[in-house]
Amino acid sequence: MTRLAIALGGNALIRRGEPGSTEVQRRNLVAAARALVTLAEGSRSEIVITHGNGPQVGFLAIGAEMASSVVPAPPLDVLGAETQGQIGYLLAQALDDAFRERGKSRDIAVVVTRTVVRADDPAFQNPTKPVGPIYDEATAQEHARTRGWNVAPDGKSWRRVVPSPRPYRIVEAVAIRSLVDAGILVVASGGGGIPVVERPDGHMDGVEAVIDKDLAAVVLARAVDADGLVLLSDVDAVYRRWGTPRQEPILRLSVDDAMEGLAAGMWPAGSMAPKVRACAEFIKDGGRFAAIGSLENAVAIVKGSSGTWFGREPVGLPRRAA
Repeated sequence: MTRLAIALGGNALIRRGEPGSTEVQRRNLVAAARALVTLAEGSRSEIVITHGNGPQVGFLAIGAEMASSVVPAPPLDVLGAETQGQIGYLLAQALDDAFRERGKSRDIAVVVTRTVVRADDPAFQNPTKPVGPIYDEATAQEHARTRGWNVAPDGKSWRRVVPSPRPYRIVEAVAIRSLVDAGILVVASGGGGIPVVERPDGHMDGVEAVIDKDLAAVVLARAVDADGLVLLSDVDAVYRRWGTPRQEPILRLSVDDAMEGLAAGMWPAGSMAPKVRACAEFIKDGGRFAAIGSLENAVAIVKGSSGTWFGREPVGLPRRAA
């Protein structure tokens, strides 16, 4: 049976322009869970799921900001852990319901996951990832002075910016792999994982950072020995000349072409570029295939008839040896 690491984009829970209420997220996850169950059943695949958490971290940061005069605001790593529990719970409920609709039952485990980053990562000297609410410049600069934040312009407003260091290893990798090997559907590494740095004595400290969820999905895929990495979002493929009259979808992309395109700035750094890099790195390190596409086309993407396909395998679902 094939083993797939599936990364859900933020649109699986909150779509563009929607309010971020729990009911909205529950409603959106019904469709997402049905698509994932169809993928697992239709392709006879074991799936391990990870997900984004950008909007949810932002909402929690806004709530913490508003309540800071009463309750001390938690650090960013704790907010990330809270979103893993929140989203994991909602996703597990939706998956359970989707399996029951098919007359089936699956054990589902949500694992609060820590991801090791390096203390000397250059990202800590160059924070670029916006998080939390927007401010006017004066308020942002006051927070920078009193709270030690880094702030930067974000359109006409200002926001806090934090480092986005590269992920290296999942602390709970052995536990996650054991659960997957036992046939349990695992949700893990949400939002890229909770960023921690490891001291020489093995002690781990949470850090104020946000890990790119697509690069972290590669680490998760390696940890469970996945055959394939599938990044599902609200776009149907990777495009050439996106946003122009000459845009066209890329159906297959080699590692060399992907790396050349990244070096040339062919895709936006804040959206498609990390996805292309993640897929290329997964293949480069021995993965059998990777793909990018829309959630509703998940089965067709895995079979190679939709989305953008990376890899050395012929089109079609690769199979594990029995």
